[in-house]
Amino acid sequence: MKEYSITVSGTKNPSIIKFEANHILAQRKNYEFKNIDDAKNSPLAQQLFHLPFVKTVYISGNFIGLERYDIVQWEDVKDEVAQQLVEYLNAGEPVVIEEDNGKPIPVTVYAEVTPNPSTMKFVASKKIVARAFEFKNIDEARDSPLAMDLFQFPFVKQVFLDDNYVSVSKYEVAEWEDITIELRELIRNFIADGKQIVTDRAKSVNAVEPQNAATNEQAVDLDDTSLEIIDILEEYVKPAVASDGGNILFKSYEPDTKKVNVVLQGACSGCPSSTFTLKNGIETMLKNMMGDKVNEVVAING
Repeated sequence: MKEYSITVSGTKNPSIIKFEANHILAQRKNYEFKNIDDAKNSPLAQQLFHLPFVKTVYISGNFIGLERYDIVQWEDVKDEVAQQLVEYLNAGEPVVIEEDNGKPIPVTVYAEVTPNPSTMKFVASKKIVARAFEFKNIDEARDSPLAMDLFQFPFVKQVFLDDNYVSVSKYEVAEWEDITIELRELIRNFIADGKQIVTDRAKSVNAVEPQNAATNEQAVDLDDTSLEIIDILEEYVKPAVASDGGNILFKSYEPDTKKVNVVLQGACSGCPSSTFTLKNGIETMLKNMMGDKVNEVVAING
């Protein structure tokens, strides 16, 4: 059974707050419920409407958005709501009863080049996974039906999944102009058919490299400098890296040498420009923001 966790974040509208889950909650469409009758196909939304301050419930991808009445402030109730959501989801209760009418899920997929010439990024018009996953071979991909299908092509070397995109790395035997359309159509049809992208057993990658207190829950075991580095990487570096079809993970910080070790994944792994980017981008940023706490950044290809 899936184990759920919830991250709470605000929005530009102070009346609306987002509860982001670590798994996809709704696959076929986005939902908006204005009242308990409106939510007849969502047992979760119906339960949320029992909270007197809930005005509107939004369910999309991996998050639940709630709009409140002015009788409360989110700061006073958000933690209690988050705990209620975790308990509900981990009990295996349904979120939305989605009707499968046999029609394909409307989705578009386009191919996008990355700084790594051996990796192409395929971007979908909808969120496909709630966390990042990396598969270096067909054995590792056994818990991702989509990655398994992609590895049926002999030229596919690695597959990286995150948010709304799939990064595919190839062997030199094939040229992108010969294989891009075929890969794009496979990915688009797979999503449109509503197939499971990853199974409940699939192991995701996280903000921290798995061998080093990898989960957010374990992050409290890290020293203050490491936590500061992770925050900077997550806020300033990861979005830029993701736009290129890659991912960056914090691995370790060495206080004696003031060296930061990170892991590169997806399009960034083995990318010829990765070293340059690190030395002139990430390393400079960390030095500017953290002063003499950082001397060097070292990248390890995932």
